[in-house]
Amino acid sequence: MLDFEQHHGLTHVIDKGLGPRAWEDVLEVAGPHISIVKLGWGTAALTQNLDRKLAVLREKPVVIGGTFFEVVYVKDRLADYKRWLTSLGLTHVEISDGTIEIPRERKLELIADFGRDFTVLSEVGSKDSSVEFTAEEWIRMLREELSAGAWKVITEARESGTAGIFDSSGGMRTELINEIAMDVGPANVIFEAPTKAAQSWFVKQFGPSVNLGNIPPEEIIPLATLRYGLRGDTLKEVLLGGERAPTT
Repeated sequence: MLDFEQHHGLTHVIDKGLGPRAWEDVLEVAGPHISIVKLGWGTAALTQNLDRKLAVLREKPVVIGGTFFEVVYVKDRLADYKRWLTSLGLTHVEISDGTIEIPRERKLELIADFGRDFTVLSEVGSKDSSVEFTAEEWIRMLREELSAGAWKVITEARESGTAGIFDSSGGMRTELINEIAMDVGPANVIFEAPTKAAQSWFVKQFGPSVNLGNIPPEEIIPLATLRYGLRGDTLKEVLLGGERAPTT
């Protein structure tokens, strides 16, 4: 009915345990707006019908949550993890150190190592809301991980939006985010944005092609409407170039 300018921002969707039939429904209504699906935390290890679920998701890249990578690292099962990912047919891996401490050089080595066999998404930032890195520390870590071979770097926010690029009360650290975007480049970063307020801010600030992550399945279409200016939050910025909408 109406033509809209296409955007190319990544929508990184978090799955907390949906079944195959639920994903069939999600893909039927929102498939074109999904770029990558993350099986959150260690949910993949407890999913009975994982093969069936992955078969439904076969047209989308799937990655297992970075927290499970940290479990594998602690248990010294990295080689087993690679074999398991390969057996599942997965081509992407998330490398994170948001809960446990991985020595800096070791994390960069792991990114380079896994990058030889997989497309690496590396996550930066702590899940502990009391830990706040400076902008210089964020930028240094993001740049190092891209140089080590990460395809995209993810800025931690948690699914609750209370850590990393958010403060413990859920407020966005906007000055920090702007510094990251200016230095690292928004195209290289997936900003975790689990709330509508955060998604709207990112679209207004960086445009509809901004890469956003930790999007719940029920928020895929709502986020797409923000990207296309089909929601009051971003209509003026996306469709009217910042002009005020006409009144009737």
